[in-house]
Amino acid sequence: MTRRELIEKLAQQFEGMSLRDAELVVETIFEAMAETLSQGKRIEIRGFGSFEVRARRAKQSRNPKTGDRVEVKEKKVPFFKVGKELKARLNKPKGEK
Repeated sequence: MTRRELIEKLAQQFEGMSLRDAELVVETIFEAMAETLSQGKRIEIRGFGSFEVRARRAKQSRNPKTGDRVEVKEKKVPFFKVGKELKARLNKPKGEK
C-alpha cells in the first residue's frame, strides 16, 4: 500500500473527510513518527508493532565493482519489530478470520 492509497482509504472510510483532510492526518502521523525516531525514542503501536532506532557498527566492506576496501561509518537505522497480533494475523490459514 502506498501513501496515496492510505490517504484514499482513510477518506473513503470516514464520511465527510476530504482527501486533503486525510492527507493532513497521514502527514501529521508520519511526521510525528519521524520526529520521535530522530530523537532516539521508541514508538509502540499495540497490535501492530514497534519502531526503534538501532546503531550499526562501523565496518570494513568492499566495493563490488572494483573490489577496493571501503570504510563504512557507524550509522543509526530504523528497526521495526512486528507485534504478536499482526504476526498471528499474517500466519492464519487462508479463509479463516
